[in-house]
Amino acid sequence: MAKRPVFQEVSDPQAARPAQTRGMIDARPRGARRAIRAWLSVLFVMVLAMIVVGGATRLTDSGLSITEWKPVTGALPPMNAADWDAEFALYQQIPQYQELNRGMTLSEFKQIYWWEWGHRLLGRAVGLVWAVGLLFFAATRRVPTGWMPRLLTIGVLGGLQGAIGWWMVSSGLVEGMTSVASYRLAVHLGIAFLILGLITWYVLQLSRSEADLMRARRAGEAKLFGMSTGLLHLTAVQILLGALVAGIDAGRTYTGWPTMGGEWIPDAIWDPVLGWRNFFENPALVQFIHRMTGYLVAIFAVVVWLRARRSPHPVTRGAFTVMIAAMAAQIGLGIMNVVHASPLGLALAHQFGAVVLFAMILRARHHARYPIETSIRGARK
Repeated sequence: MAKRPVFQEVSDPQAARPAQTRGMIDARPRGARRAIRAWLSVLFVMVLAMIVVGGATRLTDSGLSITEWKPVTGALPPMNAADWDAEFALYQQIPQYQELNRGMTLSEFKQIYWWEWGHRLLGRAVGLVWAVGLLFFAATRRVPTGWMPRLLTIGVLGGLQGAIGWWMVSSGLVEGMTSVASYRLAVHLGIAFLILGLITWYVLQLSRSEADLMRARRAGEAKLFGMSTGLLHLTAVQILLGALVAGIDAGRTYTGWPTMGGEWIPDAIWDPVLGWRNFFENPALVQFIHRMTGYLVAIFAVVVWLRARRSPHPVTRGAFTVMIAAMAAQIGLGIMNVVHASPLGLALAHQFGAVVLFAMILRARHHARYPIETSIRGARK
């Protein structure tokens, strides 16, 4: 580089300036972070819709209307009268029809069939959107460094979810069963929330650059992050308990609040004949545990929110305030469900609220780990 004259003005445009070099983090291929985030956001909406439709399928007792698992050919519904008669004949052979729905007309059968078919079609659509998107980003080499295993994990879990879905349905086709096993329903819902949680976290990660995340992590609040992680896990347990409640219609058994049938602890909470199966098949015990865990989640959420109020980062405080608002709304929906014996609309709103709450906890947790620093005037740095 040529030497600069001693008296040359610094502002001289002719002054030679050393070339600026970029850091190694910035020099790495960034991939299509924004495009992948948009693709994952579409998957988030689709999985959310699948959870809600799955809830409607359970609450309308539609889940056993399709008695066979045909991953490919099952994408097509019955196309003519003969096909409908064949599907209806298969349904008439299972215990649910023989014990609960004997005398059901073909028109009534179609109503429950479309719920289950729609649920399965959504599952296929999610798999297709995932596969096409991943192939496109991989073929164009736009996947950010280190992200391929994460994106593959979503697909693997999606395939596993399909198999678990059939495992769940098959439990309701055997003698003595008129609905699916509640614990299998809980596993099915749990995997759905796991997929949804991963997608949510990945969308949040892709919303900021790697360099920004690395800088933010140094300012992260470890204690608040740990507390929000505990809240996330406890909320996940509560969601699984909700699946057990839905699986045996326990939410329609005791409709009083805050007591259960006028009792704080119902007399029917333990049936010696059921033994350990009380935890899955006794409506009194299942609903009681769901209520008590709900109170625990609410108390812990308030504790976490109070801790978050001491955060030096306004965005983090705001994220936890949104979380506690979602928690309050979900508690209100839960009480309304109990009082009104879980009608379809309220029950689906409660399930939708669980998704929103779960996502808001994840968002707040992300801000605790990777806070957005602001200036004194509140402008983001």
